[in-house]
Amino acid sequence: MNRIIGSFKSEIGFLFSGKGMPYEKVCILVAMVISIFLTLLMSGNFAKDAPIAVIDLDNSHYSRELISQIEASEYMQVSEVLYTPIDPQTLFYRDHVIAVVYFPRELEKNRYSGNNGVIGVFYDYTNTAQAADIKQALNSLVAEDNASAIQATGGTNTGTVTLSSRNLFNPAGSTSNGQTQGFLFFFGSMFFVFATIGMIPRLRMTHQLDDILLNGTPWELLAKIVPYAFLMVISFFFGMAILRIWGDLVFSGALISFLIIQIFYSINVGILSLLVGWTAPNPGLANSRMIFLIPGGFILGGVTAPIAKFAPWVIAFSHIFPLTWEFHFTRDIIQRGATLTDISSEVGAYFVYIAICAIWFCWRFYHDKEVLQTQPLVSE
Repeated sequence: MNRIIGSFKSEIGFLFSGKGMPYEKVCILVAMVISIFLTLLMSGNFAKDAPIAVIDLDNSHYSRELISQIEASEYMQVSEVLYTPIDPQTLFYRDHVIAVVYFPRELEKNRYSGNNGVIGVFYDYTNTAQAADIKQALNSLVAEDNASAIQATGGTNTGTVTLSSRNLFNPAGSTSNGQTQGFLFFFGSMFFVFATIGMIPRLRMTHQLDDILLNGTPWELLAKIVPYAFLMVISFFFGMAILRIWGDLVFSGALISFLIIQIFYSINVGILSLLVGWTAPNPGLANSRMIFLIPGGFILGGVTAPIAKFAPWVIAFSHIFPLTWEFHFTRDIIQRGATLTDISSEVGAYFVYIAICAIWFCWRFYHDKEVLQTQPLVSE
């Protein structure tokens, strides 16, 4: 019994010694984040004011009335109206819209001459859940419009308008193009961070960090993450090959475009991993900080919940996590078939994000270098 009590006391002492993971802090922090922070971020349980694009080739009074009805819906918001033919798939790049509504020519004429009219709708099925509320809202809108027209004319000489829908990018709703692919990038990124986040504390404990700070450059530290980054990118392609061969992964874009993004993504995550773990006293404590870097992007990146269900400020906030950018690019390049030119604005914004992280990393390096150089003077 004494040994059992002694074992209990010794572990209590180690728990609060600061030599391992500060579980007493982490468990409370996780509970607080899940209970308060995520409740605030994920408060929306339906797609409110989801962006919709309209291709209006009829450009009639009736089509403008329908646009006004879409705009008035709490579920949808018309982000743009186009009056010339365009490939609807290009409008989905950068998660710009959730659906595209297509009004064909002579829609108004058919509506009031007794002929049936068809409105086309293209849904973004990169996340199957995000289209459900929009489908219901559009079906209700058309049903109400038909009912009011019949009532106004007494049921005479009025054509019926119907919706013809098409699910783009992942029409079968396959998990290979959704959750499974999302978990592939999530766990791959998470274990990459586990492998690199304790690097600075490890170098500090072996006194290698002092030598690098005094005689080296930030590139010397970045060179250390290259092997890990290379392996992570290889693992991504290996996993996607399995999903392609044994699953039904859709890869519509150019492989070289995706590879270029992955190279920059791996460097970006590596830089942030070193920064987050920089001040940790040991690698074990650094590993506990992974929660600040990867899970947020998985939760808010459009895999676990549709982006349309998040408030605009939540979408903007989500871009502080590198995994959010990764999911945006995988949807555009892999599923929607976009080129880097097609999403140049998003790529440019991501490069600015990487530049900010790199500047922060260089500042951290040279700040610690300056502190280290002045330590002998202070001791004197």
